[in-house]
Amino acid sequence: MKYSHQYLVRVQYLGFRYSGWQKQPQSKTIEGMLEKTLKFILDGSRFKIVGAGRTDAKVSALHAAFELFITDDSIELNSGFIELFNKNLPADIRVTDMMKVPKDFNIIKDAEQKTYCYLFSFGSKNHPFAAATMTNFIDNLDIDTMTKACHYFLGTHDFSNFTVRKGQETKNCVRTIDHCSLQLNTEYTASFYPKKSYLLEVKAKGFLRYQVRLIMGALYQIGTGELTLDELQSIINQTTKFRLTYVAPGSGLFLKDLHFNVPY
Repeated sequence: MKYSHQYLVRVQYLGFRYSGWQKQPQSKTIEGMLEKTLKFILDGSRFKIVGAGRTDAKVSALHAAFELFITDDSIELNSGFIELFNKNLPADIRVTDMMKVPKDFNIIKDAEQKTYCYLFSFGSKNHPFAAATMTNFIDNLDIDTMTKACHYFLGTHDFSNFTVRKGQETKNCVRTIDHCSLQLNTEYTASFYPKKSYLLEVKAKGFLRYQVRLIMGALYQIGTGELTLDELQSIINQTTKFRLTYVAPGSGLFLKDLHFNVPY
């Protein structure tokens, strides 16, 4: 089918009550909710959407994006389209911006850098309201050693030990991590958050399935003493057959930023 118009749509969402981005039968997903809403507000116009990536169940986003293709000019004629879209979306999904893009734009290939963050605390149990956006580890953690461990992930590596693959998914697991740091969280606050929390930030052009959650999982095991820095280095360099099995919960992870090589 030929589409006469295409748009890059920026979207935010709280993923706590969704089974991830990708549409699935019998499951509530972000993509499924967007499509359902578009079918209603576009009233018969033919369209399709393509996401910039797939977030897992309970993962949130501050700057996610999808490409919207449509066969007619119904959006062009509606100056209040974003307002209409948001009016009909649930409260935990919001469209923040929308721009028309050229025909050769590809939302997957033209993504230049993604930034993921993982928000967590440790020690005493958190207020229940924090559960949707922050992971709470009850164990005491060695934050200093975890911070040192972040540097081991920098650069280009085969991250086969840091992904969960199903069927015939990506065989090439080489990725380049441009930035990986752990610091005291001062950026994201709420009255029900604990007085002290921490933020892992990881930047790359692209990520493997569960990669950031497995990185966070490895850091957690470093923090509890279950894993040493030397063992982590061996896992990253694949000089050991040890495979990480702890995947950090999805609710602490969110897509912070997403850059494309188009004017925006």
